[in-house]
Amino acid sequence: MQILLANAKIMFGKTDRKAVSTPLFQSVAETLAAEMARMDVEDLARQLDCSKKIATENWGRYQNFMAAEKMPALLAYNGQAYKHLRADILSDEALEYAQKHLWITCFLYGLLRPMDGIAPYRMEHCVTLEATNDRPINQFWKNRLTDVLLDSVKADDGILLHLSTEEYEHLFDWKRVCKEVKVVQPIFFVRQKDGRLKMQAVWAKSCRGAMGRFVLNNSLVSPEELSAFSYEGFEYAPQLGDANYPHFVREFIK
Repeated sequence: MQILLANAKIMFGKTDRKAVSTPLFQSVAETLAAEMARMDVEDLARQLDCSKKIATENWGRYQNFMAAEKMPALLAYNGQAYKHLRADILSDEALEYAQKHLWITCFLYGLLRPMDGIAPYRMEHCVTLEATNDRPINQFWKNRLTDVLLDSVKADDGILLHLSTEEYEHLFDWKRVCKEVKVVQPIFFVRQKDGRLKMQAVWAKSCRGAMGRFVLNNSLVSPEELSAFSYEGFEYAPQLGDANYPHFVREFIK
């Protein structure tokens, strides 16, 4: 079983653990970063659709991209999912399993294994560059990443655990992915006072990270084992969903 997890916009500046591998598309990332480094703060703010403060921070990052100390990808991000994945206290065994089974989707590096060394950055799906032939970055990656992902899933057991988000599906020919391998995408709901089920973004991100941790810690080999997952009141609801979309529900608390 291969696992897909999204990167995060928020990153640490450094980590104590050293990277052990090089990103598959390191040279491509360097080309993209070099073009980003030639922009001024205003251009970065426009391309990244962010504030001047964030653009200024990332202008500095891109200026220092080649010289920056590299961090293992799994420990570099500090978004909501990663706060609940808690990669910094994963065992060596869990990290070894992750290195073989987990892919991190990323608009700058394409696809990352957990211990790939990366520099701090910010990149958005809508960025267009000369290096991308003026196409949005997610379209640029599609032909490069689809076969890589499919080959890794097929070389495993043909199952992809989708803990990333819809935004990152555009990095791939997603229709082809769903046609050629079995995609399992857990869905997380919070039951409301009136009994309705609602997906809440913060909880969904938290649970994706926590489920990633559960899979890595237990070296799961099949999606059926996900039924044992529980976190912060979320429990498997076998009466809902199906094998490809297992549902996990947090019941309303009075």
